[in-house]
Amino acid sequence: MVSTVDVNRIIGLKGGANQSGVRDHNERLLLSVLQQRGGMSGVDLARHTGLSPQTVSIILRKLTKDGLLKRGKPQRGKVGKPSIPMELDENGVFSLGLKVGRRSADLLLLDITGGVREQVHTTYDYAWPETIFGFVKTGLETILANMSIEARKRLCGIGIATPFELWKWHDLSGESAKKFQSWKDIDFTEEIRRFSELPVFVVNDATAACKAEHLFGRNKDYRDYAYFFIGSFIGGGIVINDTVFVGNQGNAGALGSMRTTSPLGESKQLVDVASIHLLEARLIEAGLDPDSLWRQPQDWDALSRYVEPWIGETAQELAKASLSICSVVDFEAIVIDGAFPTKIRDELVSRVQRYLAHQDIRGLIAPIVETGSMGENARGIGAASSPIFSQFLLNTNAGLAAS
Repeated sequence: MVSTVDVNRIIGLKGGANQSGVRDHNERLLLSVLQQRGGMSGVDLARHTGLSPQTVSIILRKLTKDGLLKRGKPQRGKVGKPSIPMELDENGVFSLGLKVGRRSADLLLLDITGGVREQVHTTYDYAWPETIFGFVKTGLETILANMSIEARKRLCGIGIATPFELWKWHDLSGESAKKFQSWKDIDFTEEIRRFSELPVFVVNDATAACKAEHLFGRNKDYRDYAYFFIGSFIGGGIVINDTVFVGNQGNAGALGSMRTTSPLGESKQLVDVASIHLLEARLIEAGLDPDSLWRQPQDWDALSRYVEPWIGETAQELAKASLSICSVVDFEAIVIDGAFPTKIRDELVSRVQRYLAHQDIRGLIAPIVETGSMGENARGIGAASSPIFSQFLLNTNAGLAAS
């Protein structure tokens, strides 16, 4: 673990040391730069990290021998021999990611480059503990059965993306409500250890989605932005100085808890007025099956009569929330993603952009509003990235939180 003074920005990381005693740090440094920037030659890596060319060469040879790196295609310049970039080997490291949702769960296999190799999915009425852990056990067996022995050896852990205070996340009463309260006393790590020895990492689900966008998404040009993920309940995350900031207790960017006002003047939270569960309620009221929102592959075309007004109302709330966020931190962008079809996301972002154009922004600079790029899998991918970061990359998140 290193401080923000050591890491600065991954894209232009400085501070690598040449002493043999900190070689592990330097290996992580090079892997992190390659993860963020893509393939680079040894010369370019030395220039970006401040390490000597000799040190970089030695580390690259070791990482290649360990199966973490591979040679890319030669790149011809204007003068001299072709430059051969080094790249992350997509078969070098694997990790599992579990997303626990209100109506569905996913377990996926991720490689170090962000590629999803395999995925299993389930739906349910309620996320009972036995349902979730039973799914993880059978899903893990399915994924492992399809992996080679060599690939299994490169499996570094399982990350779990779960809502904050999951035991409060229901609409039950009586004995069923008491049963759901059992989540409060459940230790995810201990439950997973009943059938797997893999290291376990637990992260807030919306923060996990933000991590996925930050690591593997297309919005890498922004150093500071607020991120909304709209699932059954809306949540979020924040990126500051090119790092996902998790906060003192891992719950920073709890944007769903932002205050707003209902059309009747009631005090509400954003989660009450800008979440998919509101669309579910409309479908139930119309006598339609809300499970159709979560079936894979997602297709909401037949529900446009109900989806259209939901998009309009959600966009208005997101526009107001975006300005509230930017009044505290001068974010350059707002990124919006969610567990819905791509064209729904694109239309929602377009509406937010239009609503922002007519808001009172005195004293503020209106942020750029962008679509996220990870979609439904953002939470699972972000969860799976936690074991990889912990063991192979520079943990800039912890460094920022501890600084």
